[in-house]
Amino acid sequence: MQRICVIGGSRYFGKLLVDLLRAAGHQVTVINRGSARPPAGVEHLIADRDDEAALVAALGSRTFDAVVDQVCYTPVQAAIAARAFAGRTRRYVMTSTIEVYDPGTAALPAVPTGTPVPEENVDPRAWQVAMDLPWHDEAYLEAHYAEGKRQAEAVLTRDGSFPYVSVRSAHVLGGGAQEFTGRLAHYTERIGRGEEITVHAKTLPTVFIHYEELADLLVWATTATDFSGPVNACSDGLLDVRELAAVVAAQTGRTPVHRTVAAGGAASPFSFDRHYAMSNARAKELGFTFSHVDAWLPGAVAETAAATA
Repeated sequence: MQRICVIGGSRYFGKLLVDLLRAAGHQVTVINRGSARPPAGVEHLIADRDDEAALVAALGSRTFDAVVDQVCYTPVQAAIAARAFAGRTRRYVMTSTIEVYDPGTAALPAVPTGTPVPEENVDPRAWQVAMDLPWHDEAYLEAHYAEGKRQAEAVLTRDGSFPYVSVRSAHVLGGGAQEFTGRLAHYTERIGRGEEITVHAKTLPTVFIHYEELADLLVWATTATDFSGPVNACSDGLLDVRELAAVVAAQTGRTPVHRTVAAGGAASPFSFDRHYAMSNARAKELGFTFSHVDAWLPGAVAETAAATA
């Protein structure tokens, strides 16, 4: 049994993560602002992670074998966590994102189109941090989501208070109505009604992961390994937006209608005109086994279609 602290963990794969840790016999503590209670048998601490004094007070004298941070979006939040958990944990795992590799949001090393992007393409040890940017402004944060994650990784990597892992998640799907972003529902609804899907003229592939597989990987990264640094989390197999629409069409019995947008125009979710599909080779070398996207995507589409019918 390990003592695990989860920051967030109130919805989607974070909620499943808490359930899996508890089912495995670990002693779990959840920290959130009190909007959602964790399941029975899980300790609940109420604090705003942006309020350092309140967070430290809520933690009291508690120590943990590992912390899983589901809701760290800025370097300011990362710095608060580094100070609050220094001397309290032997391992810190942060959920990051594929979007750290998006060449549309930062000047990144070029990767040949079609070559899965490895972790070293974004090195948090060398990434510049700017704490004085308006990270507390919701509109600014939304517009700079990828950069906030890159800088948060950089702060926790360089702090050195504890071994640190950043799990860079692919686009997460599955779970029907639990998938709160509505991105897969966008396709099931529009294709089901015969409405247009907007795509780029030249669509490039990306990678996905089922929410249950991501929860499994987070459990593994938290409790079953001792590696540190960034690790990519994605199912095997690349899909572009037209291939995704074809899977949806096969489940809904409708033919997708595509409309091409002008260069630089807004398109449907997962239509990309730039390449940043991740490689999952490091996680495999460390011992994690991924499914293939073809094994679960049709079921996820059917589940979403049923939930939005």
